[in-house]
Amino acid sequence: MSPLLTKRNQNYSKWYNEIVIKSGLAEYSGIRGFMIIKPYGYSLWDRLKTILDKMLKITGHQNVYFPLLIPKSIFSKEKKHIKIFSEGCAIVTHSRLIKNNRDGEKLIIDSKSELEEELVIRPTSESIIWNTYKRWIQSYRDLPILSNQWGNALRWEMRTRLFLRTTEFLWQEGHTAHSTKKEAIEEAIKILNIYTNFSEKFMAIPVLKGIKPFMDKFYGSDKTYCIEALMQDGKALQMGTSHFLGQNFSKAFNVKFTNFNGKREYVWGTSWGVSTRLIGGLIMSHSDDKGLILPPKIAPIQVVIIPICYKKNIVNVHETSIKILNILEKEGIRVKYDDRIILTPGWKFHEYEMKGIPIRINIGKNEIENEKVEIFRRDTYEKIYIPWIKLKNLIPKLLDEIQENIYKKALQRTQKLIIKLDHYNDFKHQINHSGGFIFSHWDGTKNTGKKIQEETEATIRCIPISNEKEEGKCIFSGKPSSQRVVFSKSY
Repeated sequence: MSPLLTKRNQNYSKWYNEIVIKSGLAEYSGIRGFMIIKPYGYSLWDRLKTILDKMLKITGHQNVYFPLLIPKSIFSKEKKHIKIFSEGCAIVTHSRLIKNNRDGEKLIIDSKSELEEELVIRPTSESIIWNTYKRWIQSYRDLPILSNQWGNALRWEMRTRLFLRTTEFLWQEGHTAHSTKKEAIEEAIKILNIYTNFSEKFMAIPVLKGIKPFMDKFYGSDKTYCIEALMQDGKALQMGTSHFLGQNFSKAFNVKFTNFNGKREYVWGTSWGVSTRLIGGLIMSHSDDKGLILPPKIAPIQVVIIPICYKKNIVNVHETSIKILNILEKEGIRVKYDDRIILTPGWKFHEYEMKGIPIRINIGKNEIENEKVEIFRRDTYEKIYIPWIKLKNLIPKLLDEIQENIYKKALQRTQKLIIKLDHYNDFKHQINHSGGFIFSHWDGTKNTGKKIQEETEATIRCIPISNEKEEGKCIFSGKPSSQRVVFSKSY
């Protein structure tokens, strides 16, 4: 039986790390900042990937793949873009041929083979993609280009945490090219709305849509849109970003097209992405002190069937379990029948609670005699008994109910921690004790944002898109402000 978890209210960080490891999502690799995503963790990522990929394809985006290594001369062309990664890149400088000798010892041949040009391991792909778009785009007939890439990236992070911030991570990065500014902005907002729908409808995580303040926008962009979610400890997590690049990359790489009137113009661009950080968000949004809680729509296993067998009834229990398995699979439900005889039912109960399986069906002698099964809900710990012949209709409805309940719980928690504050002492007290999304006035200067962060660790997460203009005074400086922004501590 798995050891109990550290309580969230005792040590939230330790609780999080224990869930990742004990639920079988991932483990440490032995190299700082790199993790091993285990089969269960990858199956969860695969579910997220499959759903989001379908949503992107419906809107006309096509998957592509670009090289992992980017020549330094290409990477360096957009000067603002390189600034953010200048201290966090991994660069390949040499190639080595390794050969075994007769004794099996490794010999390094040509160990001083220096590359003609250094190669950057991609932290993001704007540079190599826009260098390619220069060849793909000549006329307005070639636009728009709606590309999406699933792959990995590497950023040399100083402080790392499983899924939330790792040196290497899996992600999706979209890169589009357009003939007009209006079309590019509409694309960036469209993607933001897709991310919002994906987070709320599938991951059951309510988010706040906004625009990053000028000092926090993606380097090389004109505007960065984002979605922010509030975790159970009152800290914010950036779930995804969508950037309006303007013409910055097309000018850096001289990507022009001939418009309807025969004139040459620079192309307008966007880029956007989400990563395996989403799994960290899932854990911190929904899980409890007994393990994961997964929304049914993204759970790799929605229902697990556990037989409660003794020698006299093992055949009947097995046959009934298989019948129920087949019924649920025909309804498109992702179901597992755990018939391992080396583990007790109690062990399995705890294992699947830790893994966050939404529904557990227990089948034993009593259930067969009464032609009913015991249903256990992971989200509420409720147990109900259902005639097994009614499972075909009732289980899909129950999964929908669980999905809705998980979202409502997260939404209610978030709404309680959305607070308007006008006095700095109240601001500091709220940040230090409960956290949350704090709507306060800001004078619009980088210096004020920096001082607030130094004193409270809170940053401006975004300027909400739904914001209405409201005259007021900056929470810190007292200078005039025309609207509120959202402050929070963050991951």
